[in-house]
Amino acid sequence: MRIFFIVLLWFITFSSFATSIKQIVSIETGTGKLEGTLLTPDDVKDSKIVALIIAGSGPTDRDGNNPSMTNNSLKMLADELAKVGISSLRYDKRGIGKSKSSGLKEIDLRFDNYIDDASHWVEYLNNLSRFNKIVVIGHSEGSLIGMVVSQQKDVDKFISIAGSGQPIDQTIREQLAAQPPVVIEQSTPILDKLLQGETVENVPEFLNSLFRPSVQPYMISWFKYDPQKEISKLNKPVLIIQGSTDIQVGLMDADKLAAANKKADKVVIKEMNHIFKEATLDKQANYQTYNQPDLPIKPELVKVISEFILN
Repeated sequence: MRIFFIVLLWFITFSSFATSIKQIVSIETGTGKLEGTLLTPDDVKDSKIVALIIAGSGPTDRDGNNPSMTNNSLKMLADELAKVGISSLRYDKRGIGKSKSSGLKEIDLRFDNYIDDASHWVEYLNNLSRFNKIVVIGHSEGSLIGMVVSQQKDVDKFISIAGSGQPIDQTIREQLAAQPPVVIEQSTPILDKLLQGETVENVPEFLNSLFRPSVQPYMISWFKYDPQKEISKLNKPVLIIQGSTDIQVGLMDADKLAAANKKADKVVIKEMNHIFKEATLDKQANYQTYNQPDLPIKPELVKVISEFILN
């Protein structure tokens, strides 16, 4: 597929407090346009390193937000990286925000579409002469996407933030195990078939939201990727970051990823939750931060990432 790269618009802030130059960019994928934000420090000459930031699961936009929550986590990460001289590109996932035109019908969507999209953005950055080093940063589901892209494309380093350490079907099984016994009894045969690449026609009504026929092809395509196997294939510098108060992805996930790639560095940031904000393990208080767009991200996160990228 031929990819056409289009620069849409420059936004330059001339205030004395300006710290970065924001450029809105887009790529055509063949099924629609993807739009992103390329953020560079004021002194472009000194910014030779760029990070591609890949968002997590669900309808997540380039800033880390979705229709039900606004936290600006990815926007804050990009802004803070610019302050230490690191450029970044973050983008709306296909079908989301300004990338809405690229959305596919649910039955046609595959996990590989997200991998291809991130690969196209790496190609875009490689075609920009201003950068000589590309780092991929994947958050949550974006971690797995970033692992695969970092194998396929010319990137220098890979960073996983809150990435799952096991195949998603195992995570689903663990979550369902906490439900009444009938849930795991009915869902296990479905998961087993999907894992074998087979769709299931008759899904119990109470499980339809999770296993509806239209989403099964996507799940099959997702299940075939094992994060431990994928990260083990990387022979470039790898950094694994996990927050100690993340109630979506646990410390055990980071341990599994680190064990799979012995050369990887692992850092646990105390009191950082899934969206990079300071929080306790209290669920209600933790989830409240997901809708606090002015709450800053943990400064330790930027320090760890910048040291890994710049050294």
